[in-house]
Amino acid sequence: MAMKENVRPGGRSARVQASVHAAVRELLAEMSRADITVPLIAARAGVTPSTIYRRWGDLQELLADVAVERLRPDTGPADTGRAVGDLEAWAEQYAEEMSSGPGREYIRDVLAAQTADNANKCCNFIRQQIGMIAERAKAKGETFPDVETVMDRVAAPIMYRILFGEVPSAARVRELVGDVFASPPTV
Repeated sequence: MAMKENVRPGGRSARVQASVHAAVRELLAEMSRADITVPLIAARAGVTPSTIYRRWGDLQELLADVAVERLRPDTGPADTGRAVGDLEAWAEQYAEEMSSGPGREYIRDVLAAQTADNANKCCNFIRQQIGMIAERAKAKGETFPDVETVMDRVAAPIMYRILFGEVPSAARVRELVGDVFASPPTV
């Protein structure tokens, strides 16, 4: 199980994390995932393997940490002018990104980790994005479903299909969004 040291923002800790994450991304681009090792990452990052083991515990936890950083949204959801359009645009982009080759690899890395911390971070990224759409809708006087309802009835089915079935089409994603808006709001 990973034993993470208390990470201080900035300073040496941030530089180590940045160099190790960069090394992982570079190695993943250059070689098969199966050939990547902690000593190889350490050498590329200019740190000792013990630094990686101390901070991340094992290779899988490190891969999951890198995946979480890659899954963190760069921007807020698009503003289409209407809440339903905002959620449709977000959900279609989410389905497209998560079902891509890199998206699936990141999901696998997060789910293969021994701790749920990284999966919870990813869930919170989604919750925050939906929350931004909800706040924008509220500011415009529009009704918007409860964020947890959207998580359960839009985001969860998309992820389930990506993991265990066929990738949902854009039409199916729009249908999920339409269904959640057609239901009475939960309080």
